[in-house]
Amino acid sequence: MAKGLEIERKFLVRSPDIGSLAVKRKAEIVQTYLENGGNGSQRRVRCITENGITSYTYTEKVFLTPITREENEYAISGTEYLRLLGEARKDRRPVVKTRYCFEYLQQSFELDVYPFSRELAILELELDSPEQEILFPDTLKVIREVSSDERYSNAELANAGAFPDWKNGDR
Repeated sequence: MAKGLEIERKFLVRSPDIGSLAVKRKAEIVQTYLENGGNGSQRRVRCITENGITSYTYTEKVFLTPITREENEYAISGTEYLRLLGEARKDRRPVVKTRYCFEYLQQSFELDVYPFSRELAILELELDSPEQEILFPDTLKVIREVSSDERYSNAELANAGAFPDWKNGDR
């Protein structure tokens, strides 16, 4: 069980040539949001397939700021996963994405690629502090930070089935 404080920033990026990144892991993820917890926490389950092996996780998060949250995450069985799917939110579609994990200058990045876009992706980085400097690979074209823009949350992207219209100066 992993419980603790998570500090994470998110960036909208142009989908890079995956071969230009030093990818260490690739996973296919289906993420389903559950009814909120009694303490107002966001709850979800994930089905993760990596190297032909499927695993399941349960996560509960309490958002403290747009980039800081308390997180409780642990592995669950396939049976428990199926049981929890019965608690899925009806107003949220499951999120389907491919996650590429790579290192750059001692930083661990996660690049999420969604089936609805070949042009854009979301880049995430967990930090030690909110003020930590981030150094991006030259092969990545960062459009802008979206950590505090709720429209770029996984839940909103899944429901919309598209990225917001960022080209027309939309926030």
